[in-house]
Amino acid sequence: MENYKLVETFSEFKEFKNIDREAMMRIIEDVFRGTLNKKYDTDTEDFIDIIVNVDKGDFEIYHNRTVVEDDALEDPLRQIKLSDAILIEPDFEVGDEVSEEVKIESFGRRDILALRQNLQTKVSEYEKENIFQKYKEKIGDIITAEVMHVWKREIIVTDEEGIELSLPYAEQIPNDIYKKGDTIRGIVKSVENVNGSPVVIMSRTSEIFLQRLLEAEVPEIYDGLITIKKIVREPGQRAKIAVESYDDRIDPVGACVGMKGARIHGIVRELRGENIDVINYTTNPVLFITRALSPAKITNVVLNDEIHAANVYMENDQVSLAIGKGGYNIKLAGKLTGYEIDVYRNSEANNTEEDVDLQEFSDEIDQWVIDALIRMGCDTAKSVLAHTPEEVATRADLEIETVKDVFRILKAEFEDDAE
Repeated sequence: MENYKLVETFSEFKEFKNIDREAMMRIIEDVFRGTLNKKYDTDTEDFIDIIVNVDKGDFEIYHNRTVVEDDALEDPLRQIKLSDAILIEPDFEVGDEVSEEVKIESFGRRDILALRQNLQTKVSEYEKENIFQKYKEKIGDIITAEVMHVWKREIIVTDEEGIELSLPYAEQIPNDIYKKGDTIRGIVKSVENVNGSPVVIMSRTSEIFLQRLLEAEVPEIYDGLITIKKIVREPGQRAKIAVESYDDRIDPVGACVGMKGARIHGIVRELRGENIDVINYTTNPVLFITRALSPAKITNVVLNDEIHAANVYMENDQVSLAIGKGGYNIKLAGKLTGYEIDVYRNSEANNTEEDVDLQEFSDEIDQWVIDALIRMGCDTAKSVLAHTPEEVATRADLEIETVKDVFRILKAEFEDDAE
């Protein structure tokens, strides 16, 4: 009866989806080998053969011994007397190998129960380790799963192999609404062993999820022609993506958005209507901040590189656009550029006098100097004077004497106006 139950156990084990045949054979052999070693109180590797047939759900065990003269027996585990051997097969002679089947009944009821329990434990441990290693390699990859249970704090989903994963509330987009049987997409965020069992965490709020969606939709990103420099998100609300092209013939923003927004629209739908701003990356901080605050139009940007802060000036009607609904636009622009951004109306500037375009000083300042100032992000007199001469000399790569002459000319303009 116990033998039948053990064979029945094999039949159950061979159906396990997450264990291949070779691994199953190795587990069963290891468990039996351990039991036999205990039974014979020695290592049985050299005289016991274990043959496991996982497909059929059965096994055979053979005890191999060498035939010796009756009075030459020294090791009963590895040798058999000739008189005993001929009882098994009359043709046996000294020096022959005798393989005698070990019946499962000889193990005893307690050994059989222990075998069954050990098998179940080993298979369970193997499956858990298999799941852990499989998903450890998938961290950062998109997976598609089916919703099994919707709880208050998490959603439990299963993959195509029936493995359970968790999508915690904090990793769900606020507008996500799912019910049992729905298909859900996200990335594998982490895998941890909790009390000996693997816990796989999915995420739909991670920046990496948006990155993977872009890679799937935009061939130029997948092929490496366009690089994603940085992504920041407020899940379900807004996202900003800085992209750069290494091929001058490719417009990175246009490639990501697609014809009539075809590429980006599918991603927006997946992210529950999340507004996605795609921005052309630049190493010019003033220009980068200006682009990051789009769609607002900026009049002037004054940087403080020491504390990574930026004062941004604009017309009254542009302030609400710069801040954005819920403050998300300015918040994400700050994260994207790495600057703490403060927005000011032009009327709030310290100096309320009218500013002057640098090109109007072309009769007093060489054009190449004006071009250098514009490249550093200053295109008006006040935007230059908002810095120290030393800062301008360093950032515009100009001689300090040249910069001091520029400052003298620009200051004279406002002093003349005051008079």
